[in-house]
Amino acid sequence: MAKSPLTVEPHVERPGPAEFRDPFVRRELAKAAVWLGMALAIAGVIVLGQPLLLIIGGAIFAVLLDGGVRLLGRVLPIARGWRLLLVLLLGFGFLGWVIYFAGTTIGAQFETLRAVVTQQFNRLMEFAGSLGLIPKGPPTDLGSQLLGSVGRLTTAVGSVLGAVASAIAMLVIGIFIAAEPRIYDRGIAWMLPLRARAGFYRIAEHVGFTLRRLLFGRLVGMVFEGVFTWIMLTLGGVPMAALLGLVTGVLAFIPNIGAITSGLLMVAVGFSAGTHQGIYAIVVYFLVQNIDGYLVLPYIARKTVDLPPALVLAMQLLMGALFGILGLLFADPILATLKVVLVDLSKQQAEREDHDSAVVDPAREPIAGAAPADPAPAVPASAASSRRRRGRSSGPERRT
Repeated sequence: MAKSPLTVEPHVERPGPAEFRDPFVRRELAKAAVWLGMALAIAGVIVLGQPLLLIIGGAIFAVLLDGGVRLLGRVLPIARGWRLLLVLLLGFGFLGWVIYFAGTTIGAQFETLRAVVTQQFNRLMEFAGSLGLIPKGPPTDLGSQLLGSVGRLTTAVGSVLGAVASAIAMLVIGIFIAAEPRIYDRGIAWMLPLRARAGFYRIAEHVGFTLRRLLFGRLVGMVFEGVFTWIMLTLGGVPMAALLGLVTGVLAFIPNIGAITSGLLMVAVGFSAGTHQGIYAIVVYFLVQNIDGYLVLPYIARKTVDLPPALVLAMQLLMGALFGILGLLFADPILATLKVVLVDLSKQQAEREDHDSAVVDPAREPIAGAAPADPAPAVPASAASSRRRRGRSSGPERRT
């Protein structure tokens, strides 16, 4: 006798403890997930600050290489890979020459510069103590107090090995991105919705153009400030003119703060040689900064980026306090990128909503008894609503 097949009793699935059917509960859970995600993102940025800044530095270096490749493409009709190789050879060759020149010609002046700056700083502290501005005594902890809030990343990149490893990581990332930038653009766009990809490509192109102009302006400013400072200090008889020119050119990459630091070094060395040399160093500093700020940068960087100096300085202080020297170096490009992204997003939103721009003059006030201006021609409600519907529609019309 054959056995009857096993039967399965009917089983009814019922809601469990993880089933949320209430719309209010679902909405609140979605809000909580968004806030929790933002909190985790902020914590991730703080904890993973060093690798994130290294990636940002590599992207900025890639933009710099891309600018050189595009510039060579105007005169050399060769493949992009060969142009990138040529840019790398020229760039690293120039850096090698600078290091060789600094090591063989002005290497001995670094110790002299350190001793001069320390001596001038102690004199300044003694003078301030004689006026009662600070407590009298050797300023043992003042320097550490002034520079104590450089951030958590300073300890990671302060050593020689950390700095070299960070630089190599940024260079490798920058070279890979500059070799084939379209792959990474398409990879980021792939994670976005289809309707947002065209806007992303447009914003990415605008950001790249802005950063290329900004970095090119920084390079021109660095070369100008370094060479001009070297020549002027040599003519004035200020000691260590070549070293001061090199330091001024390197620090010119950091706007505002770099100029102040190089100016203090220049004036300290000038007064160590005499009163006349010190006054001459002050004149040279203001001359260099004014020529660079009002003649060189306006035609290269400021007209393109148009960043207010106070906003740039505030961003540098904030990034320096949070992320140390790397944040201070990359504060300007990050701020320029944020501005371009926000401006382009606002333009896209205005285009989607079909809003007309309006000019508001807060200085003008309505005058009592004055005749009102001619009103704009009335637009029928049906036409306005149809125009808004056309602005919102992004796909094919529905069939009825």
